[in-house]
Amino acid sequence: MGRLRIFHETRYVYERPVRFGPQRLIIRPRDSHGLRIVEASLTLFPAGETRWSYDANGNCVCVYQPEGEADSMRVASELLIDRYPAPLAPPRIEDPHTLTPIIYAAEDRFTLEPFIAPATDDPEAILLRWLRELDGGRDESALAFLLRLNRLIHEGFAYRAREEEGVQTPVETLLNRGGACRDLAWLMVESLRRLGYAALFATGYIHSPGGEIRGSGATHAWCEVFLPDLGWLEFDPTNGLAESSDLIRVAATRTPAQALPVSGAIIGDPGASRLHVSVDVRLADEVDAAA
Repeated sequence: MGRLRIFHETRYVYERPVRFGPQRLIIRPRDSHGLRIVEASLTLFPAGETRWSYDANGNCVCVYQPEGEADSMRVASELLIDRYPAPLAPPRIEDPHTLTPIIYAAEDRFTLEPFIAPATDDPEAILLRWLRELDGGRDESALAFLLRLNRLIHEGFAYRAREEEGVQTPVETLLNRGGACRDLAWLMVESLRRLGYAALFATGYIHSPGGEIRGSGATHAWCEVFLPDLGWLEFDPTNGLAESSDLIRVAATRTPAQALPVSGAIIGDPGASRLHVSVDVRLADEVDAAA
């Protein structure tokens, strides 16, 4: 078990005061067998009412309605969590459902259908041709293939942090041979869907013990895949990780647009604006010792 302190701040600064519509915040993980929230606090400016709920995917959502006018908005979340390791157990290979091509039980498939259907287009079959080159044969287990694809993206694509909003299409990432963590995760998600896997776009935080893990210092993104007997498994193609306790999931959605940490409207002309985002994930003992 590891106890982590997480500080996540999002700050908008505007040239002129504006009013605000409802803001949708996805910044709090859900308790599970692998994660337990010990403490949680949320600091908001301007002051306003909040309401908590779960979205259609079961993610924690806070609807925040700032009051009055202001030339800035600040959302700061501080968490103390316990993260429990989840070793990646090998599947029962004698079960034919664990081999490629992947086969889901009928009752599971009804639930998983929305996460199997691709959300992007590939009109020139660029992605499809790349996937056909990856065929490892019918005797390869689904888990072995997922680990191979995760490693292939990690080793074959350049990591490039991007300040621009939005996510590249999988075809753009393939042609560019690189992208930010969200681009690499989305490439893996949409690639697997074309092969019949149920896959989700996951976002949250990553702990970088030695400071060498890509994507630390900001929100992080990876891929989750459903396998028979094993359930939802985490694969981080940016770092080549699988079921790592360094990944702290906040949300998992069908598309990246559904997983934005802060989204909402402003009312009025803000003029020039600036956005500052910072994330700090450290062992609680380190933070307490430095205090």
